[in-house]
Amino acid sequence: MRAKGEPRFPDGPKADPAGSHFERRIRSFQPRRSRVTAGQADALQRLWHKWGLDIDGHGVVDLADLFGNGNPVVLEIGFGMGEATAQMAAADPDTNILAVDVHTPGQGNLLNLADREGLTNIRVGNGDAIILLREMLAPASLDGLRVYFPDPWPKKRHHKRRLIQPEFLTLAASRLKPGAVVHCATDWEPYAEQMLEVFTAHPDFENTRPDGGFAPRPAHRPLTRFEGQGLDKGHVVNDLLFRRVRPGRESGEDRPAGA
Repeated sequence: MRAKGEPRFPDGPKADPAGSHFERRIRSFQPRRSRVTAGQADALQRLWHKWGLDIDGHGVVDLADLFGNGNPVVLEIGFGMGEATAQMAAADPDTNILAVDVHTPGQGNLLNLADREGLTNIRVGNGDAIILLREMLAPASLDGLRVYFPDPWPKKRHHKRRLIQPEFLTLAASRLKPGAVVHCATDWEPYAEQMLEVFTAHPDFENTRPDGGFAPRPAHRPLTRFEGQGLDKGHVVNDLLFRRVRPGRESGEDRPAGA
């Protein structure tokens, strides 16, 4: 039994990597507490030092050093249990995936999948993706961004917590290379409409769809178990694919990360 204050996983992800170092703000995510299986716990203990990244906000990450190669890097925000992430990594071994979540069982599960399948192009980030983007990634360092099934925060009073907002897109644009694609998917139709509106209005992005609407699910995004269950219930899933089209604004790319 752990003593009070003792880390849950001494060699694994920290409970609150950024601590109180940064200002308080409205969070777009809600940490979920659920049971960690023995296999997940083992993966966290064995593999975190090798493939894990605590998002503490201290220092800019050298992505080539993190992955051990100079291949393109795609950031995935929110990966659940990691099955789709592992499938995409296996299908495209020449693309590195930096997958970020705060769900400890999911972190352990993805590490376990990567280890079992020999996927060396996955790194697992623990913490707030906003802090990662703002403080720890260099301008124009990312080749893509994926946000699949983010929390829809369906109640109107919680809409301000939704991740896809103009301010987030401005920050993301500053870290994306020109031509990089942001791929979002949601099964909450009102959120999909908001996403489409926000992306369409943002000057740093253009819709890859000539008709300016939603995109069919591309072959590279696997159909997840959660998504399949939703489709069986009649849910409509919408994908959005928007391209980064111009150099960042002076307040974004011209300011070094961490400044």
